[in-house]
Amino acid sequence: MAAGTEGLQGIVMGPSQISMNVTDTTAWATAMNNLGIAPVGLTGPPLVSDPICVPAFEHGLGLMTGMAPVNPMMTGISLLRPAVPPGLSVMKEIIHCASCTLFPANPSLPPPAIRDRPPGCKTVFVGGLPENAAEEVIREVFEQCGDITAIRKSKKNFCHIRFAEEFMVDKAIYLSGYRMRLGSSTDKKDTGRLHVDFAQARDDFYEWECKQRMFAREERHWRMLEDEHLRPPSPAPIVHYSEHEASLMAEKLKDENKFSEAISVLLAWFERGEVTRRSANNFYSMIQSANSHSRRLMSEKAAHEEEMEHAKDRFKNALAQILTGFEQIVAVFKAASKQKVWDHFSKAQRKNIDIWRKQAEEIRKVHSEELMGIRREEEMEMSDDDYEESPSKLPPVDESVLASQACALKEENDSLRWQLDAYRNEVELLKQEQGMFQRMDENHTKDQQLQFQQQAMQGMQQQLLTLQGEYRKKESELEKIKEENSHVQVLLSTLKEKEMNGFTLSVSTQGSQTSEGGPAARPLKSEKEALLVLFQPFFMSIHLELTLNIYGLICND
Repeated sequence: MAAGTEGLQGIVMGPSQISMNVTDTTAWATAMNNLGIAPVGLTGPPLVSDPICVPAFEHGLGLMTGMAPVNPMMTGISLLRPAVPPGLSVMKEIIHCASCTLFPANPSLPPPAIRDRPPGCKTVFVGGLPENAAEEVIREVFEQCGDITAIRKSKKNFCHIRFAEEFMVDKAIYLSGYRMRLGSSTDKKDTGRLHVDFAQARDDFYEWECKQRMFAREERHWRMLEDEHLRPPSPAPIVHYSEHEASLMAEKLKDENKFSEAISVLLAWFERGEVTRRSANNFYSMIQSANSHSRRLMSEKAAHEEEMEHAKDRFKNALAQILTGFEQIVAVFKAASKQKVWDHFSKAQRKNIDIWRKQAEEIRKVHSEELMGIRREEEMEMSDDDYEESPSKLPPVDESVLASQACALKEENDSLRWQLDAYRNEVELLKQEQGMFQRMDENHTKDQQLQFQQQAMQGMQQQLLTLQGEYRKKESELEKIKEENSHVQVLLSTLKEKEMNGFTLSVSTQGSQTSEGGPAARPLKSEKEALLVLFQPFFMSIHLELTLNIYGLICND
């Protein structure tokens, strides 16, 4: 709390700032009325109750103890609004201009709502202007915040103000909530409550994007410079071949310190194709100079091998001394483990001695195995040297014979390589032919399967045709049987009627025939004929039933 108060007290008004006139009692009364406290030189109770008034206010002095007034126009207000510690109230003062006066809002009211700040915002929206406020008045008020580049005023009591820098927008936002009065008029058209907020303008966003691109370019530039600084230096360019450069290169090849550099240049010349018949002698001399370093390298290798042998000997001697030291330590532990000495130690001492003895024996074992391994390697090297014959004992061999043997081996190698290539080609051809045969066999089997399926389909079609013919025949037979059945039923009905009236009909017909004098019907000779006539309808019915059963079986089949 005290730190915040000290920070606010440290903000001092600039000399060019327009401050409130102390002798103007009306202004002081208006300010105190807006703040809810009693003004200077006025008696009576405060205009609002004490809980709403600012704490730590002395009515007799008309000043707030421990707090200095804050003016949004004072110097020191930068891009961000001053941070106010929690619990500390901020008092805004009256701002007097030549043509208007700005009165702060009641501190008990909530702060005005402000939208999120657009990137690169330099333009503010000012609403709630008095109807009679001219552009000159608006410029006079907001020029205290910074340089104004443009003002776009509307007929509906609002305007847009664009500043030169971004931090000036924060000073203008601080004026939000002030009540503006033109002169000393009390007309509604000459008063209005200002509402200042961030505005989103295309020009601001375009400038912000340009700045971001500029920052990105600078960052890439600095990164490129850093990469160039950290990049290892590129090798020196290879000079072109000439007689003078060849002589210099021959001298460099003879120098041990410049040998590697000269070799890289020589290899580059070979790759470029600088060797011609005219320069062949120079290149041959350079190759000869490069070959002369092989003796030096062999002597260096021999020296290093000798140093390695001396180092091995020193390591072996040191290891042997270490091993003897461990053997002595183990001997001490063995002597201490004897019965006449062991009995005088305590139990804890015996335990520690036993542990130490085991550790010493393990370390001695490891070192002895390592030393034995070194000795075995030396013995194997010595045996290899014994088996190898010295060059002085080998018989002299003619170089021409060796060259002829080498040529013959090279020709044989070439012929074997060609044979191997021929065999490889034959194997690939055989694989291709085998693949073709397999594909042909697959196609043939597929064709056979297709033919078998086609034959099966044809057989099934023929069977279907035969079945259709049989079905038609059976349908015709069935129709005939139905006709016969209907005919038989008609006969049965007639026979039944005859059966009932058989004898009467026969007698009447016989009498009529005899009376008319015509030929008489043949009478029944015996009872058998009468029985046959009687049983004939039964036989016909049985025959009809059998035929119907047979027809049903045929239809089911």
